[in-house]
Amino acid sequence: MSHFSHLFDHWQSTLNWMPSPEQIAQFDKLYEFVLEGNSKQNLTRITEIDDFWEKHLWDSLRGVFTFWDREDVKVIDIGTGAGFPGLPIAIAKPSWQITLVDSKQKKVTFVEETINALGLTNAIAQWGRGEDINKLSQYKKKYDLAVIRAVGKPDICASYALPFLKKSGTAVLYRGQWLPEESEQLDIFCEQEGLQVVKQDRFQTPLTTGVRHSVYLSPRSTSISNS
Repeated sequence: MSHFSHLFDHWQSTLNWMPSPEQIAQFDKLYEFVLEGNSKQNLTRITEIDDFWEKHLWDSLRGVFTFWDREDVKVIDIGTGAGFPGLPIAIAKPSWQITLVDSKQKKVTFVEETINALGLTNAIAQWGRGEDINKLSQYKKKYDLAVIRAVGKPDICASYALPFLKKSGTAVLYRGQWLPEESEQLDIFCEQEGLQVVKQDRFQTPLTTGVRHSVYLSPRSTSISNS
């Protein structure tokens, strides 16, 4: 039985999506790998089953739910840490290609080992700082989505993400609370860099009703609809 079997209904009711048996097994193995990895290095304080599902699995997927119907999407996860949100996205969307970047070699090694153990052929881990990698030609302007969670101030996050994006690409900032001053900082940055805030999505998590935000930025006037 899956660690998360008592939560299956929440996938359907909140995301209108249900993982396949293979994906369920991969989520289980990811959870077990993170617990094991935590005994060797500080990966995450979120280890209780319900918390892990809500704050690591569900939250990772909720941020890209707007793009769910798209296929063959190239994603870069900047500052992935233990692999979030990139690994759950790679499990849920096999047609997407995910590059997971972190500046800490130990965490990149963990993510690489996890990718191999889960048999994820659509994910690769890369060591380095986002602000350095985004200057390299093999990464610059190559991605449809740049996702960044819990890394720093929103304008700093946007500055890391912007160089990775194709002209039609979108940066997704995963945030907890979204304060007026953060919005102001981001608006100033966007005006300077020719970006626009396409959408600010406020929502509650399904188990603890915690407030979260996904903020979507684009380098030009474009829609994030599925057309």
